[in-house]
Amino acid sequence: MNESLLHIDIQSFITDNINSNTLDLLLKGVPFETVDSKLIIEQIEAKKRCQKKLPTWFNAKNIYYPNKLNIEQTSSETTAEFKASLVARKTLIDLTGGFGVDAYYFSKQVHHVTHCEINSKLSAIVKHNAETLNISNITCINDNGIEALKDIDKPFDWIYVDPSRRDDSKQKVFLLSDCEPNIKTHQDVFLKYAKNVMIKTSPLLDLTATLLDITNVKTIYVVAVHNEVKELLWILERHFEGDVEIKTVNIQKSNTQYFSFKFSDEPEAIETYNEPLTYLYEPNAAVLKSGGFNSVSQLLKVDKLHKHSHLYTSEELIDFPGRQFKIEKVLPYNKKVFSKENITKANVTTRNFPLSVNDIRKKLKIKDGGHTYLFFTTNLNEEKIVLVCSKVN
Repeated sequence: MNESLLHIDIQSFITDNINSNTLDLLLKGVPFETVDSKLIIEQIEAKKRCQKKLPTWFNAKNIYYPNKLNIEQTSSETTAEFKASLVARKTLIDLTGGFGVDAYYFSKQVHHVTHCEINSKLSAIVKHNAETLNISNITCINDNGIEALKDIDKPFDWIYVDPSRRDDSKQKVFLLSDCEPNIKTHQDVFLKYAKNVMIKTSPLLDLTATLLDITNVKTIYVVAVHNEVKELLWILERHFEGDVEIKTVNIQKSNTQYFSFKFSDEPEAIETYNEPLTYLYEPNAAVLKSGGFNSVSQLLKVDKLHKHSHLYTSEELIDFPGRQFKIEKVLPYNKKVFSKENITKANVTTRNFPLSVNDIRKKLKIKDGGHTYLFFTTNLNEEKIVLVCSKVN
């Protein structure tokens, strides 16, 4: 850390130039001779990235920022707060602490948090920021998390680990065996020191394949924010050998959508099929990632339009983990038939359909937007159809 960056005049300059063109600033130079202008520019760029992702840090005074890559890799406040809601009790150790956003939110739920970070500069930054944010129950250790855990050599209520998804060349990876620390290698160590373990992984991981690599998994959370899957959370419990529960979460501005099912029940779940009825349902991204398509049909008592369409229908409106629509018309996919509807502007979605959205727009001359929603899909009779819908608020 270069503490000169915390000088009141430099901090004011960073805040005043948060929306400035940093290339212009770099060429023009900054009015401070005691600090390298590149360091000030790095602070501006890093703080700017926190504006929406980390508003607590962005709005606080005298926050010291790491490089942009650290900001990119850290959890958002939205997902960190959700993770913290899953833990409790007295002690938690974060083995891959990073910028400390997860540790900050864990500290609101757990009596004491140990933050491990092998990068000495980043560890010092987290310690400074915790003090600035008046958080007194986080201890920062500048060490490899696995080694720190062994050196401390005492039990914790929770272990949290977010394996680095960058290789030695800083290229992105997502397979567990390519991440650091290697979960497959160290999971027995985790469960030796804590009864409960939370592992954050890339949303790209295949659930079925990963369950072959991780033992004692009790719950998998598929976490989406505004219908974009951000992370998978694997909750391990020492000696647990029961059915894995899949919990999908889609965090939105106005509400949070939930759907849960037992992983082992999905292959045996009995789905039902039907022609389009009064209402249409499109699962959110977390449900789609979970693969619980048969469970959706069985547990929510809605019918599927087709085995591969992942669209559902019902006569009565239900609370559904996704978007809800009222079906106004069902049309065969035919250009002449469609042209008679005089629809020139609509929101277009395809599910199990041979053409892309762009191809459909060009072919049928449909502009984007408006209050009409068109679903191009395949029904249970293998017929290509168009569902003309209005959105249910």
